[in-house]
Amino acid sequence: MDLVGACSAFVSVSERGSFTVGAAAARMSQSVASRRVAALEEHFGEKLFERTARRVVLTAFGREMLPVARQLVQAAEVLLHEAEAARRRPWRLAVPAVCPTADRARLVAEARGHGVTLDLRPEDPARRQELLHAHQVRAGVLAVPPDGAPWTVPLGLAAADGSGPRRVHLETLRVGRAASGPVRRVWIQPEDDVPHIRDPLTRLRDAVGLRPAQLVTAPDLTTAAAEVLTSGDLLLCSPAQARELALHWRPLGGITLARGYALAAAEGSGRHMAARLGDALARCLGADRAGSDGANA
Repeated sequence: MDLVGACSAFVSVSERGSFTVGAAAARMSQSVASRRVAALEEHFGEKLFERTARRVVLTAFGREMLPVARQLVQAAEVLLHEAEAARRRPWRLAVPAVCPTADRARLVAEARGHGVTLDLRPEDPARRQELLHAHQVRAGVLAVPPDGAPWTVPLGLAAADGSGPRRVHLETLRVGRAASGPVRRVWIQPEDDVPHIRDPLTRLRDAVGLRPAQLVTAPDLTTAAAEVLTSGDLLLCSPAQARELALHWRPLGGITLARGYALAAAEGSGRHMAARLGDALARCLGADRAGSDGANA
């Protein structure tokens, strides 16, 4: 039995003294209201109304049940209102700051098509982790090692000059003792200042004999890109970023580097969100999608 529906019919009929008028006020047919009240009476084992030719009158039992039934109906209405408000509440999501504005806008637009209002927070990796742990966002796209990551983005080196070999080997940046020109550097942007990217690159730098200062972590992408555009320096970035910055991208020789991303949710709803918006998130990240969903929480 639909207890809330039955109580709604009972309350509406009792307030109007008529099944016809009460049913109309409760937005149901008279036959439905009659069946619901009858089911409620059978469930209680007592009559709620005395029926006459012109109107219905509450029994003594009905008068006792009416306040409680009214509270139940009102509580159900509050519950439905709160559920709708929660469904429409913006879903705050921390995403990589490197996601282009146009792609973020497309992600928000696609989410609306799924009935989800996204509030995106573009941040660097460490800040995304902090926001998630502090429950300041409902979910975050976190930087994870690419092996087994739901989404991956290949990384290479981009330069202002498009000449040279098809792959960049770091040993070609080594400075000889008699060299007098500027030292070429590799710039790491904040999005890639994470152990699974920075540490292998640092070990390779040392192995091929580059100077420590030839691998630089920039405070932001703008600073790194400006250095590359005005020198022979190189930027560690994705192919999409290189195109956006009008740089020439080439893969790294001797090492494979990639960003890995996974969706983590503070409220356990990340898997459901990834199922609905996983493809849109992949496009926003400029990523290859490795699995059927991108949630790890």
